[in-house]
Amino acid sequence: MSKQTASHGVSSFADLPELYAELIETPDFVASFGDPIPLTISEAGEEPAEHDMPEPIAAQAECGGVIASIFDLFTDTRLEPLAPEIAWGFVNSFHFVASKLERQEDRLADQIRDMARRLEPSEVFINELEQTQLECQSIAEQRAAMEAMRDYGAAMYRTCCGRPWSPAKGSRASQVTTASQISALDFLRARAERRRDRYDPQGPIVVVSGPQDWHDGPLIWTRLDQIRTRIPRMLLVTTGQRKGVDAVAAAWAAQRGVPCVAFGLWGRGKGKGFKRNRDIADLRPVEAILCEGSGIQSSLYELFNPQNGHRVPTHVFMRADQKPDVPVRRKRRVIPA
Repeated sequence: MSKQTASHGVSSFADLPELYAELIETPDFVASFGDPIPLTISEAGEEPAEHDMPEPIAAQAECGGVIASIFDLFTDTRLEPLAPEIAWGFVNSFHFVASKLERQEDRLADQIRDMARRLEPSEVFINELEQTQLECQSIAEQRAAMEAMRDYGAAMYRTCCGRPWSPAKGSRASQVTTASQISALDFLRARAERRRDRYDPQGPIVVVSGPQDWHDGPLIWTRLDQIRTRIPRMLLVTTGQRKGVDAVAAAWAAQRGVPCVAFGLWGRGKGKGFKRNRDIADLRPVEAILCEGSGIQSSLYELFNPQNGHRVPTHVFMRADQKPDVPVRRKRRVIPA
């Protein structure tokens, strides 16, 4: 809260949303919205001009308010089961635009590199280079703003429905927040090509896998917290399922700010589950959590604990270990920390 706000207090209920947003304002919004470049190019082909960014407080309050309002409106009605699906779409809209801007930014960055190799000291060439650099910077600023709003919307989504938001395909990588969920394809491609650092997080790898009908989330959270105490810079790898153990682990990673790579089954062909397991084992993980499930988990256990070769310390939880699922009533309008 600013000194000015603290000094005059709140004169009416209409002032409360702005005051509350200011109290919880995050550095990510300040970095993305609070210090715009002096000149910007809003759209390709436009002349440079001065355009203001939205206020960080307003951007954060409105972004979180949209997601919370959907859950608040649908709760205790026959539309309540649809709230997560509708809210997912709102967050995904920010993600879609951010991804489109990232592709434009990459294209302009490649163009700038090509131009920099040329020796054309003419005034026309220099003006074209400067224009392209400004357009690239402008798009990077727009992308960062979209990523900040997407990540805050995703945090609100996780708070309201209890599971992490993830895109239908691809990665949710960000330069403005530490939490990320990266698809296996982007992760492996980045390791091979060194395409972008934020798609190639470094650190000792910890693997988590289990069935979709696993209900004891605290058991997984407690063990992951214990592992992170010993391995603070860990990188979490899951088998990419949207329910059960993998979803619990992804929610833990989002809350703790730990990078998470989801090794889904996309594009792996016949026997894809077992091919995926071998890809995970090739990453040389340092520790693993496996919950009793199907042959997928059994295969991982055999890969992690061979008779000879690289052994991975593995925490195994059987179905008898998990507590009965106890439904918890959703709280209304909870703002994530």
